[in-house]
Amino acid sequence: MTQISGRQPSLLSRIVRQIIWWIYRFQGWKIDTGLPDLPKYVIAGAPHSSNWDFVFFIGATAEEGVAPSFMGKHTLFKGIMRNFLLDMGGVSIDRSKKSNATQQVADAFAAADELALVIAAEGTRSSKGEWKSGFYHIAQAADVPVVVTWVSWESRTLGFSDPLYPTGDYASDLVKIATFLRSKRPDYERYKVLEAQAERLMQQQRLIDG
Repeated sequence: MTQISGRQPSLLSRIVRQIIWWIYRFQGWKIDTGLPDLPKYVIAGAPHSSNWDFVFFIGATAEEGVAPSFMGKHTLFKGIMRNFLLDMGGVSIDRSKKSNATQQVADAFAAADELALVIAAEGTRSSKGEWKSGFYHIAQAADVPVVVTWVSWESRTLGFSDPLYPTGDYASDLVKIATFLRSKRPDYERYKVLEAQAERLMQQQRLIDG
């Protein structure tokens, strides 16, 4: 978790985390498979179908003893919001800088002793299930593994994958991710869409390779 050195977390951030934890426990969520015992990794979260996903995800990571981080525009980290966002795990990204967002996050990983960065792999809630590749490029640039999370609202269950270290072959690694998610929820439509996307990328790669 990214915090200002030598300063205790603000009262507001502690209250917000406690409320999130209470909601998570009250709703009766449970963890199928926990997070790996590693200091640094990217957590690729999916599905991103509701704002409540974030609440239950924060609750699950808290149960695992992990304070996850997230990316945010640098303009948000000003005034009274600055300390709160940093306490909640915010990583400030300045898109006006010469270095791109991927490199800025890679630099944040290099500077941290521990960092579990959450990225909504589908991008936005409007996605039908296809993933953006940003999470993968960040993990590759930072030389850290990807941990995939899955959620089932029906059973109120959330789980995490084993660490997946990027090989540089995005299509092949996406197939591994899709296979894992389909093994957890075989009938879930968004994971079927992801599997189709991965297979399509593999076919395109085969055509390029000849």
